[in-house]
Amino acid sequence: MDVQDISLFDRFPEEWKLAMPHGMEKASWDSLNRFLEIARSRGVCFPSFGLEFQALSDCAPSNVKVVVVGQDPYHAPGQAHGLAFSVLAGTPLPPSLRNIMKELKSDLGVEIDSLMDEKGKGVLSHWSQMGVLLLNDVLTVAQGAPGSHQNVGWETLTESVFRFLSQQDRPMVFILWGKFAQAKRHWIHRPEHLVIQAPHPSPLSAYRGFFGSKPFSRTNDWLVGHGSSPIIW
Repeated sequence: MDVQDISLFDRFPEEWKLAMPHGMEKASWDSLNRFLEIARSRGVCFPSFGLEFQALSDCAPSNVKVVVVGQDPYHAPGQAHGLAFSVLAGTPLPPSLRNIMKELKSDLGVEIDSLMDEKGKGVLSHWSQMGVLLLNDVLTVAQGAPGSHQNVGWETLTESVFRFLSQQDRPMVFILWGKFAQAKRHWIHRPEHLVIQAPHPSPLSAYRGFFGSKPFSRTNDWLVGHGSSPIIW
């Protein structure tokens, strides 16, 4: 069997399937498969085949400490690799990611150069492997067409992941940047969780409150205060 004949359901990380079986039932697997087959036959889509679930593969349900919500993948070549806001190593930082790095330096003194992944997995891959789930709401996109894969079924699946995590009774931090991500705030009720809201890091809104919001130190303070180890950003 050609690897590209393997269905999305079969490629979805097993640990997540077991953790949230009801979410699996709700997802429109057949229609998603058909849509992606057609979309990829018509043009290039990102991330490349097999990386759609990279954020979940890197971060098992029991390891999630922080959830960062994105909208959809980067749509230019050499950028998206399955983690929200992250790009492949050696790729120039997109404006939003550049602003995230600026805030990280301001907040914790971390230099951008120290975040380049020598293994080529991407600039934020070590965050993901430490328990930061970098989850886009939509997991694929057509080249040069932001938002092109919205409303085809991805949102049902990623909403199930988000709601499953929000219902857990162990401390987590939910980082919601921008109005799109903040629309998910109403699902988070448990007192064990911290919600950090700020404007989106894009150049259009970063100066309206994203800069100076200190999400990285606030996250670590919360985690340590609730008996968990901090993230090495």
